[in-house]
Amino acid sequence: QSSIYVAKVLLSLDAEAVGSLKEGVNFKKSTEDGKCYIIFKSNNDFKACKNQCKHQGGLFIKDIEDLDGMTVKCTKHNWKLNVSTMKYVNPPDSFLQDELEVSMLDDGGLQLVELSPVDPWMADPREPLELQKGEVKVTYFTHACIELQLGKRRFMFDPWLKGPAFARGWWLLHEPPADALDRLCGADLIYISHMHSDHLSYPTLKVLAERRPDIPIYVGDTSRPVFWLESQVKLTNIKVLPFGVWQNIDDHLRFMILMDGVHPEMDTCIIVDYKGHMILNTVDCTRPNGGRLPQNVDVMMSDFAGGASGFPMTFYGGKYSDSWKAEFIKNERKKLLNYKATLVKSLQPRIYCPFAGYFVEAHPSDRYIKDTNFKNSAEDLNALINKLAPAIKTWTPQPGAVLDLGLALRDPTNREAITNPPASAKIYKDSWEFDLYVNELKSAIKSDIFKHQNWIQFYYTWAGFQNYNLVVRVIETDDKFECITDGYDYLVDFLDLSFPTKRPNREHSYLEIKNRIGVMRYVVLHGCLWDDLYIGFQNRISRDPDIYHHKYRHFI
Repeated sequence: QSSIYVAKVLLSLDAEAVGSLKEGVNFKKSTEDGKCYIIFKSNNDFKACKNQCKHQGGLFIKDIEDLDGMTVKCTKHNWKLNVSTMKYVNPPDSFLQDELEVSMLDDGGLQLVELSPVDPWMADPREPLELQKGEVKVTYFTHACIELQLGKRRFMFDPWLKGPAFARGWWLLHEPPADALDRLCGADLIYISHMHSDHLSYPTLKVLAERRPDIPIYVGDTSRPVFWLESQVKLTNIKVLPFGVWQNIDDHLRFMILMDGVHPEMDTCIIVDYKGHMILNTVDCTRPNGGRLPQNVDVMMSDFAGGASGFPMTFYGGKYSDSWKAEFIKNERKKLLNYKATLVKSLQPRIYCPFAGYFVEAHPSDRYIKDTNFKNSAEDLNALINKLAPAIKTWTPQPGAVLDLGLALRDPTNREAITNPPASAKIYKDSWEFDLYVNELKSAIKSDIFKHQNWIQFYYTWAGFQNYNLVVRVIETDDKFECITDGYDYLVDFLDLSFPTKRPNREHSYLEIKNRIGVMRYVVLHGCLWDDLYIGFQNRISRDPDIYHHKYRHFI
């Protein structure tokens, strides 16, 4: 094992300190680095973990509602961890906490030890070679789409260049450069980080499939495949790669894909190495590579904006007033801004670029979402980084802007290092071809399958989610979430996958979901993910009790 794992002692307690540990939950701080750990004692048996929530890295505190003395509560989103089992109990069936090894010493003391895989990017390290002017260029297109020119090769990330994402909920904020699609079709290789449609854009990939179906496209080997609906596009050269392994493209260029610590089934990020110069793109990962990332890379890119979830915007009833939502969003965005700035400061990249947050809820029927669901600005994040870590050069890109890495590394103050788009370039979109894409969704409404009510049983049986004590009422609505005479309104009991006419008498969790009829039927017809409805703000949700159902979120 020694070649795969490195053992690191995080906390040492002497015999006296071990003797003073009480039964149940103990919080212990390291005197060396101030980091906090949780030790659970039960009959002289010990379990331990870092005091860090696996969801978004928040700190745990004692859970005052817990009478058994076994759970702790995260200060960020009230997630609860049962430390005796290392399972999260709220939301249920979500994550397992990563445990630390508890090593008992002969003198009665103990050590908390972390067994860590060696950082994979350290395999076969390369000395950085000097870059010539124009040799490495980073061009920002729009949202998460970036082109890297690396010597003679061009590498494209996450091309969303046309059409909406998440059904009709997200639209591009920026106007991509006029030649963006041509450059995509002429690229040497493409990386797509995950299946969400602001990264895996079928309208964009259809153009690519028509013009260059054999272009090499690289994706991570996630349990939920990136190309969820391969039938939609005929691309013939999709390469699924293992995590943490260098992929050598030529003598100078290699890259590796890493998984997300919070959503390993879906999210990935990437490190590109050209002539010993590393570019780290963490994309949408919540805790990229479980929080272990290379330091001092030349360029780091990450998301920054927030606002990419249906929660709390699509929720109604109970506490979900407009003022509660506005306050919650303000606090969440502030936390996200501080988290990203702290992460960047800890990794000390030479240049940092916030991206992958430039979307807008542009459709007129989503005006309410757009007005309330404000996003962090890239300028605000960069200003905070400049304050916390003034040595890091920050870049807020506009579509078509180019960073010349060789020039920037030689002299960060060199004005030639960044070329901004020409003054005449259009930066923000002001039209989106709404009708074209909304009509395509609405065309599903009249499909023959929906003439007969038995489609409901067929669909949920196909989805296969059951044995879970949850009853869901689904109501098809118009664009304003008002009931419609020809829409379906039905119950699904996921305990036994039955379709009762009224709620069962037993105690159960209950969700009421109003879905826009066109989007709902399109999702059913094409077997799409419910993320299109939820992340795309195409539904309204009420919960009783008000708890998050982690399993249900992944049911389709």
